[in-house]
Amino acid sequence: MKYLDARGKGEWDYDVKNDILLFKIKGRKYVKSVEFNDLVLDLDNEDFVTGIQIFDASEILKIDKHSFKNIHHWEFHVKIENEIARVQLMFDILNAKMKERRGQDLIRESPGLNDSEVVCVV
Repeated sequence: MKYLDARGKGEWDYDVKNDILLFKIKGRKYVKSVEFNDLVLDLDNEDFVTGIQIFDASEILKIDKHSFKNIHHWEFHVKIENEIARVQLMFDILNAKMKERRGQDLIRESPGLNDSEVVCVV
């Protein structure tokens, strides 16, 4: 299985108006997207997932839209194997009292995608 270690090479953005969360790996060339209902995976010319868009992100991650500004650390791990895409997100929410570690797994059938694995830390 192909593996891409992109720790320290990621960036993220959150569109509060449209509730869309975006991750991408810097320096990778976008070629195509695979769309699901609430999720888009962007792939590069080597078929690595190099971008993730999550629609209705506050609902899916179960956090208030305005809490995204308090997130200071993201990790994502994407593994495509046997036409199943598994996206694991981990993040830290900082507030005045404590740091809370949270996460979410998103699993989607992904016919036609090649097996690969990507780890990115933002």
